[in-house]
Amino acid sequence: MARILILGGTGEARALAAALADVPGVEAVSSLAGRVRDPRLPVGDVRIGGFGGADGLAEWLRAHPVDAIVDATHPFAAQITSNAADAAHRRGIPLVVLRRPEWSPRPGEHWHGASDLADAAELLPDLGTRVFLTIGRQGVDAFADLQALWFLIRAIDPPDVAMPPHSTLLLARGPFAVADETALMREHRIDVLVTKNSGGGQTDAKLDAARALGVPVLMIRRPPLPPATATVDDVAGAIAWIGALTRR
Repeated sequence: MARILILGGTGEARALAAALADVPGVEAVSSLAGRVRDPRLPVGDVRIGGFGGADGLAEWLRAHPVDAIVDATHPFAAQITSNAADAAHRRGIPLVVLRRPEWSPRPGEHWHGASDLADAAELLPDLGTRVFLTIGRQGVDAFADLQALWFLIRAIDPPDVAMPPHSTLLLARGPFAVADETALMREHRIDVLVTKNSGGGQTDAKLDAARALGVPVLMIRRPPLPPATATVDDVAGAIAWIGALTRR
C-alpha cells in the first residue's frame, strides 16, 4: 500500500483525495493548515493544524512514514511549500507541487503587476480610490495605512490584523458568478481590483466583471517555488506522477 501525504486546502487537493480513494493500492492522508474556521474537508483521512515548520514536518514524517508528498496548497502558501520541500529533502521522500496555471491578461483587460503585497500597496493610490480587495484575510494590514482610499474587503473569515480605516468587510466563499461580481462592483463604485494571481475557475469571475466594466486590475504575482521542484498543473498530472512512482 502506497501512502501519500496531500498538503491541501484547495479544490485541487480535494479532487485529488477523492480520485485517489478509488485507486487500488494507494492510501492518502490530507493535511489542512487550519486557517479557515469551517474548511471544506476532503474524503479520506484528514489532519488539521500546522506541523511546526520544516523541523516539525520532518519529525511528523519520521513518525508517520509516507511514500510521497503532493503539495496542493494555495499558490501563495510560500512558507508551507518551502517547509515541505525542506522536510521532504531531509527524509528522502519524493515531492511534487500541484499548481493550477496562472491567469494571463486577455484583450480588453488592464493589468498592473505587483511583486508582493507591499508593492501593491505602494502602487495602488495611482490606480483608483475605491478598491475591491480580494486577497483573503491574510495580508490586509499591508493596506492599513492607505487612509485616502476606500476598500471593499472580501474574505472567507474576518481578518485578525489591522484593516484600512475606510473599509467594508464582505464575508463570502466562492465560486462567484460574473453577473453577481459585476453587480457588486457597480454597487460599490469600484474603480480598481486588487487580487492575487491564484489561477483557476473558482474566483476568476471578478476578472470578467472588471473587464466588462473597464476596471483596472492590480495583479500580485506568485512567489517563486523552491529550486528544482517537480510540478504538475492538474489532478490528472498528480495521479500520473503518483502512478509512475508506485510502479517504480
